[in-house]
Amino acid sequence: MDAKLIETLRQITDEERNILDGRVGVDQTLYTATKEFTIDSQKMLQRGKLIDVRPHTRFVHFPEHKHNYIEIIFICQGMATHIIDRNHTVILEAGDLLFLNQYASHEILPAGPEDIAVNFIVLPEFFDTAFQMIGKDNAISRFLVSTLCRDGGEGQFLHFKAAGLLPVQNLAENMIWSLVTHQPDRRRTNQFTMGLLLLELLNHIDTLDSGSSQSRSRMVMTALHYIEEHYRDGSLTTLAGELNQPVYALSKLIKSETGVTFKELLQQKRLSRAAQLMRETELSVSDIITAVGYDNTSFFYRVFRNEYGVTPREYRMQKNSEADKE
Repeated sequence: MDAKLIETLRQITDEERNILDGRVGVDQTLYTATKEFTIDSQKMLQRGKLIDVRPHTRFVHFPEHKHNYIEIIFICQGMATHIIDRNHTVILEAGDLLFLNQYASHEILPAGPEDIAVNFIVLPEFFDTAFQMIGKDNAISRFLVSTLCRDGGEGQFLHFKAAGLLPVQNLAENMIWSLVTHQPDRRRTNQFTMGLLLLELLNHIDTLDSGSSQSRSRMVMTALHYIEEHYRDGSLTTLAGELNQPVYALSKLIKSETGVTFKELLQQKRLSRAAQLMRETELSVSDIITAVGYDNTSFFYRVFRNEYGVTPREYRMQKNSEADKE
């Protein structure tokens, strides 16, 4: 890795300085406003951002916690030891990548001054481009879909022992560099870079140590794949017919495993895709409404505002303004 970038990441942060000065333990208020230690993306990401990166906090045992986002850990140099869901000890070495499902719990043993790791903080919708690039029915796509599931199960973590894969190292470094140095148009650049990174990892799937659990219902995973591919016109009835399952039974299974209904999952995907089209294209709002599968304009405006807090027009203006500043 570039020596200047390593030197930037090696700098002692204010949090680490407090620890070295005698603070006992991690200051959880930096990460969450609740008693339960679930690190909040709103604390980690600026409003409207889908991805960012921060150095891992050294010199302290980082207690068991969860995230409401996907975390990707990359070891720049040295090592790190993670204990995932209390029974998986994962030792990461320089060049390794660890993908953590947003519902996985983990703790990290203390790291030394030369153990340099970075944490990518990523919201699931950031992966829309990458998901389209890598296709379906592979370990990584199953992991990405599993981020919609709650309380663990298949796809808890993916550990790639990728130190010897030069393209992977270069792509990871490119993303770190663009985020640390605030490069222009870094969101779109990094979405494609992430897709290329995942494609490279798929080409070297032998480097993967997967934390998948067999308890996750294959049927629910199939349902989530179906939503990814058929969000425009998909229906629970059609899916149930394809799976040869009663509609009510499939509906109950999806709700129990994901915490939300099939209809809510479908709407989340449609709104996420609509927001992406507003950010990345010049299509009119009416064309976008049709493209993502809505036929009731008033209903779309209502649910979009409920989700994003602004109208579609205001959202597009806001994102264009943010892009101009980057």
